[in-house]
Amino acid sequence: MPRKLTLLPLVAAIYFMVFGGPYGLEDIVARSGYAGAIVILLLTPLLWALPTGLMVAELTSAVPEEGGYYVYVTRGLGLFWGFQEVWLSLAGSIFDMAIYPTLFVGYLGHFLPAATAGPRGMIVGVALVFAAAAWNSLGARKVGGSSVLLGIVLLTPFAILMAVAFAHRAPAAAAIPLRQADILGGILVAMWNFMGWDNSSTVAGEVENPRRTYPLAMASGISLVTITATLPIAAVALAGLDPNRWSTGGWADVARAIGGGPVLAFAITAGGMIGAAGSLNALTLSLSRLPAVLAEDGFLPRIFARRNSAGAPWFSIAACAALWALALQLTFVKLIVLDVLLTGLSILLQFAALVGLRIREPELERPYRVPGGLGGAIAIGVPPLVLLILTALRNEIEPVGPMNALELGALLIAAGIAVYFLSRSKVRHALPIANRR
Repeated sequence: MPRKLTLLPLVAAIYFMVFGGPYGLEDIVARSGYAGAIVILLLTPLLWALPTGLMVAELTSAVPEEGGYYVYVTRGLGLFWGFQEVWLSLAGSIFDMAIYPTLFVGYLGHFLPAATAGPRGMIVGVALVFAAAAWNSLGARKVGGSSVLLGIVLLTPFAILMAVAFAHRAPAAAAIPLRQADILGGILVAMWNFMGWDNSSTVAGEVENPRRTYPLAMASGISLVTITATLPIAAVALAGLDPNRWSTGGWADVARAIGGGPVLAFAITAGGMIGAAGSLNALTLSLSRLPAVLAEDGFLPRIFARRNSAGAPWFSIAACAALWALALQLTFVKLIVLDVLLTGLSILLQFAALVGLRIREPELERPYRVPGGLGGAIAIGVPPLVLLILTALRNEIEPVGPMNALELGALLIAAGIAVYFLSRSKVRHALPIANRR
């Protein structure tokens, strides 16, 4: 039997599923300034990450099964909504999983421009996707263990950067006007950086003592993400660097500008590549399990459910990697707005499932329970709903080809409904895995 994930590797895997280091925060500073960025980075965990973490802790400790949110959304809301949960998650993953190779290529291009010139950048991105797929074929424990090491390596340069920034702190100066002020855009980027707490639920069947481990992992993960997101930006703010100098993939330039020198800039850049690769690797672990459980319920061919000796669904991993490689040509912001819209809706379904399970299965054993009774279960879903409405407004002005991001998202949502009814008649199992007790 393959060895299972324990607490520390699970926390490390969650960290990469959700965050993967401060990389990707640059646009928040450029769009919101230092004060705005710090406020956003402190409020977003409270309004977005904490409610999601509490929800995932209850549902995963109560229903610790492979397939995670597919299983508990189906049990709480029915098979139709369980399928839509997976569809939205996989549709969002097309754009989410393209972000990390995009960041990887961006950081690589900072010190090896020739390696990413022309079509080479696309080749590097595709190679990274399939490298993550190959590593995931070795099993969940290998992915979790490697995440611990990658986390230490990528965060060490930021500890040095904070020390350098503090040593070069500047006297307080007047606020500098932003050239591309966009508070909603900054919030959207922060939501993306703090999104993904539910992804760890899909591997619950591969976690040791999940009823105890998940609540501890959620609490540890939220604290770690909040600290490592806020402190580096606060430190650079002390150095007085113009916020307009921040750009996507620009941490290396920030390190040089505050006096860190070429060695620190190189370490930051290498860390950016490690963070992108680590997030891609950890999310491959999570998302590749979804087609496998759909295949077990008959929505997909049985080959998607086949596993190798390490317990990894090898065909599902390969198929997901091929799908993710298709979105690599979109820009960073376009990928984020589509990802947050689709994945955000899937998260709202999980909040609805939290309430649904409280009503449908009140006697279900819940080692961790969101406080406040049924009212508390309803209330924690309100802040994420408000934030998602704000992102929908932002998506309406983001063009993606001949339409805007909101229209493209609506088409993908409608496609999920159509696919469900087309495939439902072919489901072979009388009792789907998500409905088994």
